[in-house]
Amino acid sequence: MAEEKSEVKKVEKEVTKSLKSILHNYWAIAAVVLAILLILALIFPINSGISKSTAAKKVMDFAAARGANATLVSVTDNGSVYEVILSLQGQNAPVYITKDGKNLVAGLYPLEETAAVDDTTTQTDVPKADKPVANFFVFSYCPYGTQMEKALIPVYNLLKSKADINIVFIGAMHGEYEKVESLRQLCIQKNYGKDKLFSYLDKFLANTAIESCQGTATCVNPLIEAIYPQIGIDKNTINTCMTKDAEAIYTAHEQQAQALGISGSPSTTINGVNTQVGRSPALIQQAICSAFTTAPAECSQTLSTTAASPGFGTDAGSNSAASCN
Repeated sequence: MAEEKSEVKKVEKEVTKSLKSILHNYWAIAAVVLAILLILALIFPINSGISKSTAAKKVMDFAAARGANATLVSVTDNGSVYEVILSLQGQNAPVYITKDGKNLVAGLYPLEETAAVDDTTTQTDVPKADKPVANFFVFSYCPYGTQMEKALIPVYNLLKSKADINIVFIGAMHGEYEKVESLRQLCIQKNYGKDKLFSYLDKFLANTAIESCQGTATCVNPLIEAIYPQIGIDKNTINTCMTKDAEAIYTAHEQQAQALGISGSPSTTINGVNTQVGRSPALIQQAICSAFTTAPAECSQTLSTTAASPGFGTDAGSNSAASCN
């Protein structure tokens, strides 16, 4: 009898262990299954399904339901999917919908093997432009978003007159303090321009004491207010903007990301195409410069190949593909 109870407990223990393992891996398995289904849909064309006009309506309805103020530019039959180009905030953004009308895809990625993300910049049919538009989507306190921003600063300073380089805020996953910081940065740009925003970021992201505050206002605010006079920013101007104007701009940024299906920080689009970009100045420079119709002389200048570090500070890091989701 004792042996039977012992055997039962042993079985129960093994079953419990297996269940925990299944639950632990559930979302990873689900993600893989969804990825496989998408790949199969792209490999094997659907011969029948919704029309182009219906596809466009579905995408527009999807965007409108999420508060995005989008206009339809075009619809193209790309074989297994329809490519629907939307105009958002004056920028064209491609969205893909499967021909059965059931799945929306933010971007198409090649099935051929490519070099590892941590070593290169991978671009998927980025169209050329005389003045490329490069948007970098971040949470303002995401350590990997700040990593990308630190690497972006010297690229912005080099190419700011040649390319349209923007930071887009996708929300606040770390707490209300993250939204407050995003509002602050939006107000700096609104009132003083992008040059001032990147000057602010250079000092803000280098200050490890700000990171140590963990968003506590009484700790963070004096450190930030000490930056203002260094770069010619008036505190009262920023505070007024944060209470009056910033919320609407912030909402527009969130809608832009949502319409593209972007939820991870950092994410990058160049000329409307989702692009994996390495986190060193040289790799970001390479990604933007390859999107010019004719690359300017600045693209021949040498920038650092050393990746920025995640979080705050000026240490070196690695070109990992980690993100906040």
